[in-house]
Amino acid sequence: MNFKKNNEETKIEFPNNSLIAILVGNHSDNIIKLEKLMKVNINLFGNQFHISGKLEKINLAKSILANVYNKLSNKKIENTSFEFSDFETELRMLRGKTILNSSVSPKLDKIIDYKFETWKKTIIPKSLGQENYFKALNNYELVFGLGPAGTGKSYLAVAKGIDMLKKGLIEKIILTRPAVEAGERLGFLPGDMKEKIDPYLRPIYDALYEMMPSERVEKKIESGEIEIAPLAFMRGRTFNNAFVIVDEAQNTTSVQMKMVLTRIGEGSRMVINGDLSQVDLPKGQMSGLKESEKILNKIKDIKIISLKPNDVIRHRIVAKIIKAYDNFNEV
Repeated sequence: MNFKKNNEETKIEFPNNSLIAILVGNHSDNIIKLEKLMKVNINLFGNQFHISGKLEKINLAKSILANVYNKLSNKKIENTSFEFSDFETELRMLRGKTILNSSVSPKLDKIIDYKFETWKKTIIPKSLGQENYFKALNNYELVFGLGPAGTGKSYLAVAKGIDMLKKGLIEKIILTRPAVEAGERLGFLPGDMKEKIDPYLRPIYDALYEMMPSERVEKKIESGEIEIAPLAFMRGRTFNNAFVIVDEAQNTTSVQMKMVLTRIGEGSRMVINGDLSQVDLPKGQMSGLKESEKILNKIKDIKIISLKPNDVIRHRIVAKIIKAYDNFNEV
């Protein structure tokens, strides 16, 4: 691939040829796609990448290659699958930070500052917004994760809970959400209580099974180390030494939100997640999440993180859809 006005060239070298092969992909597919994405030329000679193009694009491509290589070098991550989307993830991260200038080479000994260890995989942030969310989950006892679908609010919260359970820092994980969706309530749904609840909590189950062996998930649910229940079941309880995740919190009422927030006990942490653009409460009823954001935003011990469409990790068209709806609603 050739681009006009290629007035700069730089090189970056990596020591592990096996990792380079993973980085490049079959038939150099990943590098070809990265060339198109960054509008640069990339040629591999041995274990050395030659990058040519405009200086700013060169530096960005160089940083992307170095960061992805670093993550592949980490023993915890080395055996996980690698796709071109990992390059796109690094681009999102770097665009939110200061780009390295031409005199500074990416460091190959960079430490991954934020990661959650689960039984099946290591979870790392994939956008700048997610990195801020990681920091909050690590440093605050009560965190609000606000933002559109696909930004990883619930997934990363589950990962943090599993990380803490695995390390023995908590005794149990409690996963809950209000049982209201698009006008339906539990009483109108068929089946026993478990059958009524499970569809609402399916995304949480999916996250658990992705991070833990199925037999371990079932064993911990049976023992009570992992508890999954509707928000109505939380009334009157106090959570000690637990990691509590309140999912789809935009559908809580004011009373429900105050109730769950006051359940926090000794040694516990709580994450409240929701998307204020998808409230399914009856028309005219204030979302407990929206109200709590206004009431609690000045308390220093509470961290509110707002994730944006740029943090969407699903198919890139999802971010475009969210932005289109936001623009339409602003008119």
